[in-house]
Amino acid sequence: MLQGQRWRTGGGRTDFADIEAYGVERWLGDLVEKLRRKTYRAEAVRRVWIPKADGSKRPLGVPCIADRTVMTAAVAVLSPIFEVDLPAEQHGYRANFSAHTAVRSVRGLLNTGHTKIIEGDLAGYFDSLPHAELLKSVARRVSDRHLLHLIKMWLIAPVEEDDGRGGKKRTTPGKDSGRGVPQGSPFSPLLGNLYMRRFVLGWKRRGVEDRLQARVVSYADDYVICCKGDVDEALAEMREMMRRLKLTINEAKTRVCHLPEERFDFLGYSFGRYYSPQTGRAYLCPWPSKRSVQHLIGVIREATARRTQWQEADEMVRTINRKLRGWANYYSLGPTGKAYRTINQYTVSRLHRWLCRKHKVRNSGARRFPYEYLYDTLGLVELTAVPADFPRAKA
Repeated sequence: MLQGQRWRTGGGRTDFADIEAYGVERWLGDLVEKLRRKTYRAEAVRRVWIPKADGSKRPLGVPCIADRTVMTAAVAVLSPIFEVDLPAEQHGYRANFSAHTAVRSVRGLLNTGHTKIIEGDLAGYFDSLPHAELLKSVARRVSDRHLLHLIKMWLIAPVEEDDGRGGKKRTTPGKDSGRGVPQGSPFSPLLGNLYMRRFVLGWKRRGVEDRLQARVVSYADDYVICCKGDVDEALAEMREMMRRLKLTINEAKTRVCHLPEERFDFLGYSFGRYYSPQTGRAYLCPWPSKRSVQHLIGVIREATARRTQWQEADEMVRTINRKLRGWANYYSLGPTGKAYRTINQYTVSRLHRWLCRKHKVRNSGARRFPYEYLYDTLGLVELTAVPADFPRAKA
């Protein structure tokens, strides 16, 4: 039967086609019956390695469809319960919060003089969450032992990945170490927020926020602390609290930054002193970071590589437009004109080069494929900066 299949050496996971062939309602009914009879068991999590910008790889744990279905249902039940308790300093994976609200919050603190910044970074946050303390955070609001058992089962589920010889290698890192939440699972953002809540509330209860006028802004495991008081004392307090929470600070990426003389990056934005092109006046604000611009340039370069010349020109432009719109929707805060101009110029240059190779044109392509052809005929999106929609702090 479909409900009895497992991901095993030499076999494969149940996929959506299998479920549709079996019958979605029937499959869901079997899953519900397993939960009702308490015979449901979590399957092994599939390990996938995702490249990071610094060249390293991030481990993701991808649960099977059945486990993801049950996890999603559990998150739907638990999220409203815990949302009531999450402080406003936490902006990640929450309704009515976003990376934009986090960026705006940091901007507001800069406006009020919180210009001594601690850029925090935790080493392997999701992989190092301690199970015992994490389950205490859940049990604070949830008394159903069956639901707590489900969560513990997911935390200690084995991990399987390719062994490089055509087979599967199984390990049990969660069970062995008593740590870690598999990234890639539907419940990892909720559990990550629950544990980061301990730090945010502890920061307040220890009196650090009031004594040092040091405010935390976090998005999942990314966070900054904006201070008016002694930033070195705030840094020492942060280190002590993370030690007590059994989390490891990445010292190579954790630093103190003093604005306006310096600048820092947070959630893809750079924060620091910016000079108005119109007036020359200096002020503190966020803008798209250099790294974020370079990343999009790399994406466009990859999209217009030689191997894509089989595509039609209008199809290529539609592909690029999706990437441009998505990037601009996120990077729309602060002065964006310089970043947008850089991207527009690069996009036109790459399209000229791509079209010349496709049509075997030897020159730069500016005459054969003028701006009017790219923008009016093919419909290429031109990023256009909009006026900043928030006040600017003098620097």
